[in-house]
Amino acid sequence: MSATFAPLDIPAGFAPHARRSGLTAPWEPLYARLLPDAVHIGFRAAAPHTNSRHFVHGGPLAALADNAKGLSCGLGLPEPAGPVTVNLTMDFVASAGLGQWVEVRPLVTRLGGSLAFATAAVFADDQICASGSAVFRVLGRRAPA
Repeated sequence: MSATFAPLDIPAGFAPHARRSGLTAPWEPLYARLLPDAVHIGFRAAAPHTNSRHFVHGGPLAALADNAKGLSCGLGLPEPAGPVTVNLTMDFVASAGLGQWVEVRPLVTRLGGSLAFATAAVFADDQICASGSAVFRVLGRRAPA
C-alpha cells in the first residue's frame, strides 16, 4: 500500500511522471520535472520503496536513475531515435528513509552518433545518497512496416 501525500509535499516544478511501466508501477506516485536539458524524477519515500531496514532500497534508486538519465539523453536526440542502456553503475553513499523526498538529478555528459553518456546524483531531502553513470546505445529510426 502506497502512502498518499498532499500536493504541498511535492517540490515546485514537479508533476506526475507520464512514463509508466510494470517495473515502476509499485513505486507510484512518481513525479518528474522537465528542464531544457534534463528530466528529474522524484518520489516521496514510502513502504514499497524500502528494504527490511526501512531504508529506500538500491533497486528503485538504480532503476529510476537509469530512467532519468535515459530520458535526459533522449531530449538531445532527433526523433524517433532513443537510448537503450548498455552500462549502468551506482554508488550508494547514504540512506534515504520513509517520508523523505528522493530526487534523481541527471546530467548528460556526451551525445554521440551511436552512444550517449550521462551521470546522476540521487538526493534524499537535498542530501546526496547515491550517484552513478550510464552509457546508452542510440537506436536509430525504424523502417516502415
